[in-house]
Amino acid sequence: MLSAQDRAIVKSTVPLLESGGEALITHFYRMMLSEYPEVRPLFNQAHQASGDQPRALANGVLMYARHIDQLDQLGDLVAKIINKHVALQILPEHYPIVGSCLLRAICEVLGSEIATPEVMSAWGAAYGQLADILIGAEGAIYDEKAQAVGGWRGARGFTLVKRVEESSEIVSFYFAPVDNGPILSAEPGQYIGMKLLLDGEEVRRNYSLSARTDAGQYRISVKREAGGRVSNYLHDQLQVGATIDLFPPSGEFTLVASDKPLVLISGGVGITPTLPMLEAALATERPVHFIHCARNGAVHAFRDWVDALAERHPQLTRFYCYAEDDGVSPAADTFGLLSQEQLAAWLPEQRDVDAYFLGPKGFMTAIKRHLKALGVPEQQSRYEFFGPAAALE
Repeated sequence: MLSAQDRAIVKSTVPLLESGGEALITHFYRMMLSEYPEVRPLFNQAHQASGDQPRALANGVLMYARHIDQLDQLGDLVAKIINKHVALQILPEHYPIVGSCLLRAICEVLGSEIATPEVMSAWGAAYGQLADILIGAEGAIYDEKAQAVGGWRGARGFTLVKRVEESSEIVSFYFAPVDNGPILSAEPGQYIGMKLLLDGEEVRRNYSLSARTDAGQYRISVKREAGGRVSNYLHDQLQVGATIDLFPPSGEFTLVASDKPLVLISGGVGITPTLPMLEAALATERPVHFIHCARNGAVHAFRDWVDALAERHPQLTRFYCYAEDDGVSPAADTFGLLSQEQLAAWLPEQRDVDAYFLGPKGFMTAIKRHLKALGVPEQQSRYEFFGPAAALE
């Protein structure tokens, strides 16, 4: 446990992190990824290049420093970090590497006048405390998943048994275990980790599960991203019969049992985790409002499947919004960006609903603002980022 002096010193560095935290973390990543190539597979290099990952970690470090004496105030931030770590198989041996590089970055960026021995000692103790918390929590989850029916620890071989083109830019991949054994059930909204060897280099990615796991398979639905190393490999080279390594399902963004009306709002490939949520909700009598936004009909995946569900389940109401009319695809219910006025018309009249939304950051920022303005309780408005977490301002 940190001493009162250590906590006070860490909190005193908050103004420095507020003004220079991103520069510090950028230096940290540059140092660590160049000197410790064994940890490179744990980080998406596209997120490094865009600055999303440094910004996310800088914010996490800042939040930790601000609440160093009241860690319960961090809310679900710690749970998000733990689940991301589990999906990528972060292990105890990775933490000393991160710790040593973080402390070096603090010293080199802030300089010896600020990074005094007392400051470095306090931050060393603070990192040790955080590492112990994460290692303990992650270890418990690894044990739980290994002992569960169909569960496993680390990587497990899976065979691609089917590919389905869902739209002009999204393909679904169905995986079954090589050993033909049972698989760990996933909660609606969770994702799996994937380990690939591309051009002799190991890379890891997380992908949302786009179907329930009742059939003994995992399905992911991947959008081809311009310049996306893994998405283009999956689209162009991964064929039926190929084998890859998967990590057990993880994630805290899951469907909460409730009798409140459910509102699922997605943009683009953000539709994927809402699909198993929709399946699970329709197994009950819960009313569901399913709202999907796409660039146009050609890129709209799963439209026929959702339409068929709506015909069979009277409690399901679905709405589609296309940013543009391509003149070829089936018409949407409206065109342009989803406005607050349009969303108001599509929501249940009673705003005591559970709302889940996913999509590009700008889309989620607008949806969060709209839901709040329309009276949906903030604690019942839930979202998740596909990449590093960021503030929705």
